Amino acid sequence: MENDNVQQKTSTLDELSKFVDYSFIKSLNCDPESKKNGVDHDPRQVLSGHYVTVNPTPIEDPDYVSHSNSLFNELGLSEKLAHDNGFMALFSGNASNVPKPMHTYGWATGYALSIFGTEYYQQCPFQTGNGYGDGRAISVLEAVINNQRWEMQLKGSGRTPYCRGGDGRAVLRSSVREFLAQEHMHALGVPTSRSLCLYASKTQSVNRPWYSMDSHSKDPDITVSDPVAISTRVAPSFIRVGQLELFGRRARKQEHPNALKELEMIFLHLIDREYANVVDQASPLDEKLLQLAGEFQERLASLVADWIRVGYCQGNFNSDNCAAGGFTLDYGPFGFCDEFNPGFQSWTGGGDHFAFFNQPIAAEKNFQMFCKAMEPLFTNQPEALNKLGEIKSNFPKVMQHKMETMWASKLGLAHYNDELFRELITLMHHTQVDYTIFFRELSFLPDNTESIKSSFYKDNLSEQVIQLWSNWLKNWRLIVSSKDNLNTLGVKSLDELSKKMNGVNPKYTLREWFLMPAYRQAANQNYKVLRDLQAVMSQPYAEQTNEISNKYYRLKPAEFFDIGGISQYSCSS
Repeated sequence: MENDNVQQKTSTLDELSKFVDYSFIKSLNCDPESKKNGVDHDPRQVLSGHYVTVNPTPIEDPDYVSHSNSLFNELGLSEKLAHDNGFMALFSGNASNVPKPMHTYGWATGYALSIFGTEYYQQCPFQTGNGYGDGRAISVLEAVINNQRWEMQLKGSGRTPYCRGGDGRAVLRSSVREFLAQEHMHALGVPTSRSLCLYASKTQSVNRPWYSMDSHSKDPDITVSDPVAISTRVAPSFIRVGQLELFGRRARKQEHPNALKELEMIFLHLIDREYANVVDQASPLDEKLLQLAGEFQERLASLVADWIRVGYCQGNFNSDNCAAGGFTLDYGPFGFCDEFNPGFQSWTGGGDHFAFFNQPIAAEKNFQMFCKAMEPLFTNQPEALNKLGEIKSNFPKVMQHKMETMWASKLGLAHYNDELFRELITLMHHTQVDYTIFFRELSFLPDNTESIKSSFYKDNLSEQVIQLWSNWLKNWRLIVSSKDNLNTLGVKSLDELSKKMNGVNPKYTLREWFLMPAYRQAANQNYKVLRDLQAVMSQPYAEQTNEISNKYYRLKPAEFFDIGGISQYSCSS
């Protein structure tokens, strides 16, 4: 039977082409000024339509870097397909010779930008909002595999009309970060876009600002030449809140006769792609939209609670980086928390509003913009508009519930205990605790401070602080070990509780100082460190070997603190 399964794996691009189904292109409007041949690589205003057709620009002399074993398996793809000439050509940007019914062109989409609930236009080169969108990301394929629709998008695949004067390229450094982060987040159980494959050019490079070795600068202090790369990210769709906003703004301002209809079309397409199983398709439009708003609210709040559970900070959580499907999208200036700080933010341009513990508020701002985009569809429907307002105002309550449930699970509690939690967070911050290591050690239910001391960055703690920790642990142990707590959680022993907590609190997270040697070696066409790291981070809850534990389960070395490109960075390239 195993051999039969292997033989059934998709092993050529011709076989993959049998699954294609371009719903976005078939269901939505193309920009009427879009060029049929896909040669549309100069910045221009796109005044209407849901997408532009554009050819990806291949990278020169592509080299296989890696692929996702788990995603290939989910999609029924043979491992050897990643090395197939046709597959490699398409996913390194050359769509000119794909088998029918695949298209030789791809599509890029426009979107609007709001930052923390404020609309912006100046990032658009025309100051109108009609030139902002996928500047270097081109979708090339939609496929329905095992009854699941997947869109495959090339990041770094050249200029589009939304490039705003950029070169349309992604460098290997940022591509490695995103490739590894997406699959790591999936392994952590956090909803996310996925990584299919990664190819880099052996000969083509571009100049980017970056940091000199051991630089303490906040901003890049040198220009470096980096290999270009194309990573393929995969998701049920890539519709963003910012995309909905663009059509909402056009409808609100009546920018063209079809604006309101195009807004309705993109919302209905979102439902088809992401919410078909939870939104009643037989309902009237207003009811569908209200169901959608409620479902997105639940997903978004759950997502952000998950981010904080695993120590992840999105860094740049603008509306255009917020997937309307409720999953993590756009791993630009992200970071995993080392030393715990509620204000943790590795992106120097992010400010406090996108800091670690402020992510719930940023999510609420994006949800408000989602609702604002929907409002023109409720014109002359005051009752529906009021219901939307009620859903929108309920976000803080939903978010608080998700957060409290998450904190209870990290602490092994059946019910959230606010006093216990607040005492803990104060102690963690004061003691300079490693976020991941602390909660992992807590999962083994310590009854004294010795094991959790391995998570402390601060040496020579006073007896008073040690006593505070001892008191907290004693109070916490009394609660978690009580029969009431164990019974409510459905566990029969403390060992079972420990296992349950170990499934919530990962042992390994993708810290920047792990990533740095991976992309540095990859720039020299040595991918071993990258692939080793990929293997470790695909099992973040497993203990793994002593060798792996010694290497990846440890405090951040002192020499990496305040180093540009590791502790902070101003761009993702």
